Amino acid sequence: MAIRLTQRLLQTQAPFLTRGYPLLVTKEKTEDVAHTKSALQKKLTGTDIPSAQYGGRHGVTMLPGGGIGPELMGYVREIFRYCGAPIDFEVIDIDPSTEGNEDLEYAITSIKRNGVALKGNIETKSQSLSEVSRNVAIRNELDLYVNVVHCKSYPGIPARHKDIDIVLIRQNTDGEYAMLEHESVRGVVESMKVVTVENAERVARYAFEYARQNNRKRVTTIHKANIMKLSDGLFLEVANRVHKDYPELEHNNMIIDNTCMQAVSNPHQFDVMNMTNLYGTIVSNVICGLIGGAGLISGRNYGDHYAIFEPGTRNTGTAIAGKNIANPVAMINASIDMLNHLGHNEHAKVIYDATYQTIVNDAIRTPDLGGNHSSTDVVENILKILSAKRVN
Repeated sequence: MAIRLTQRLLQTQAPFLTRGYPLLVTKEKTEDVAHTKSALQKKLTGTDIPSAQYGGRHGVTMLPGGGIGPELMGYVREIFRYCGAPIDFEVIDIDPSTEGNEDLEYAITSIKRNGVALKGNIETKSQSLSEVSRNVAIRNELDLYVNVVHCKSYPGIPARHKDIDIVLIRQNTDGEYAMLEHESVRGVVESMKVVTVENAERVARYAFEYARQNNRKRVTTIHKANIMKLSDGLFLEVANRVHKDYPELEHNNMIIDNTCMQAVSNPHQFDVMNMTNLYGTIVSNVICGLIGGAGLISGRNYGDHYAIFEPGTRNTGTAIAGKNIANPVAMINASIDMLNHLGHNEHAKVIYDATYQTIVNDAIRTPDLGGNHSSTDVVENILKILSAKRVN
């Protein structure tokens, strides 16, 4: 009944995602999201922690997505139940094969209600021009303007390089992902790349503030301003201007194609990286590949009012779905980030320690990390370690 009522209410309001440019949520805070947060969160994310409900428990939207997403979400729920994490998931499945945005609209409504979501990658199988990418639409509609991926090596994991520790700060709503395309004449398609001063400054300031608060030394802005002189030129110009407010930090810039070569040959030169949307996709996949692949690193998406946590490389993993070989660590790490965001630091720590011990000390690893264990082997070992822990 609640779902039918919500859908009826949605039908009476202006529909989501009907304009050419994605709608953005208002920046004015409402009473529903005016909750407390730490000073660091105020400076870095601007994201409010949703108020706890029912004796300290939090409601969280869970979007399993496609491919390996549903099985990974099952592992997360099992781990949370085992250690008593005070989270109540509202699970919403978005059917990738259907046309229409009803499922998407309800998912966005749920995230606005809960404030936080744990998300797998959502496929958009329809090639219809009226069907938008569900992943991009969610980020745009909730104004999740920044994506943070902390790429840090795990000891003992087979990798191209060791001791990598790079933080990728990616602009999440502008750039080539603006979803503004048209065919001007037959056989000629134009796709717009949107860069705005407002969003370029928000992500640049986030990058420099993150570096300051986490004792980092350098921010590198990634661009292609030698070719895209107006768009990437503006992004670089804004970063240079914001840097003046952080004189204790170093700031340099690098062209995206050279960045990919440097990341492969000498990744240790990078500390914090500030980049536009598409470049962030490319660089995050390259660096995650250098330290063990798509199955390890988590990603965080922040806006002024909402936060979504997901695997860092945003891969669906359709080819290995249902085979019990998918690496669950990236999704588990995303859930750990979510717990820390909500203030459940002790639960986050015991799950992180158990996961770290499993893949590093006990060497229980899925095939993508050079191991021969299954997904359930990894999860069962994590649960075994948690059984000896006590969480207050």
